[in-house]
Amino acid sequence: MSDEVMSGVPASGHVDRLGRALTDLRLSVTDRCNFRCRYCMPRELFGADHTFLERDELLTFEEMTRLLEVFKSLGVRKVRLTGGEPLLRRGLPALVGMLPKFDDLAMTTNGVLLPRLATPLAEAGLHRVTVSLDALDDETFQKLADTPMRVADVVAGIDAAREAGLAVKVNTVLQRGVNDDQLEQMAEWARERGLTLRFIEYMDVGTTNGWRREKVVPAVEIRDRLAARWSLAPVQPEVYGEVASRYRYIDGVAEVGIISSVTRPFCRTCTRARISSIGELYTCLFAASGTDLRQLVRGGGDNQRLAEAIKQVWGLRTDRASELRSEGGLLGPRVEMSYIGG
Repeated sequence: MSDEVMSGVPASGHVDRLGRALTDLRLSVTDRCNFRCRYCMPRELFGADHTFLERDELLTFEEMTRLLEVFKSLGVRKVRLTGGEPLLRRGLPALVGMLPKFDDLAMTTNGVLLPRLATPLAEAGLHRVTVSLDALDDETFQKLADTPMRVADVVAGIDAAREAGLAVKVNTVLQRGVNDDQLEQMAEWARERGLTLRFIEYMDVGTTNGWRREKVVPAVEIRDRLAARWSLAPVQPEVYGEVASRYRYIDGVAEVGIISSVTRPFCRTCTRARISSIGELYTCLFAASGTDLRQLVRGGGDNQRLAEAIKQVWGLRTDRASELRSEGGLLGPRVEMSYIGG
């Protein structure tokens, strides 16, 4: 176990008002997606007439690279590329090749474009991908993702990523009465393939996904259902701020994790900031608004000024939205997940 985990505090990074260091960054590279998942981009709000961002509004690759160089100087060690669907950003392997080197450079994706892009992304320096897959039968999958694509298309992407040498995790968002009946089936499927699986409690990200608490499958139930079928042993965190409670199967086949933002919030150890595709800095997944860094980048501000702006925002941070969630969910306006990624 690393020294920082044993001490209970992060080893480096700028610290906010609750003592949380800035060590992880999510970077959205596009607001577009080729799925319309009900818990993220419901089609009635993101239909054919929805206006996405103009290309000149998006951060350029050079601007993203510069921002990440500044974040690295402030202690960021892990970066995750998100969207929308990041694989829709044209020339993405070129961006990966331009970015500064981090301890971990990952990407969250729906996976269907990985057969074409996994190898160039791996060659450019991407370390791993997390692929979203919420069901194993086409009917449920297509209903949840609101897409004509099939489960086999996602699995082909997973296979392509592994063949390219990328580490792969799979994320499954469970909803009561929707796909929770597939919990054990998903776990068995991942075990058979030696894949790391993460079950995620259904969250009230944004204000458009129709979240209701009764649709949340609690982490304790997920663990108990897994333990009723397989012998599990807890795995100690590898780094400070790790969000998943991890378990290994005693028979040595892969690992499973549970992310419990609703029933067991982990706000007090949250080390993550998020950058939207137009350069807004968000200090919480459930924030209402962000701080515009693009105007500094395009307005001639040097790296020192950028660093000071980031430090000021993070230094004033007191976010703990999940801890303050009421029985009916979070109140007030919140940025949509499709805008800043997960």
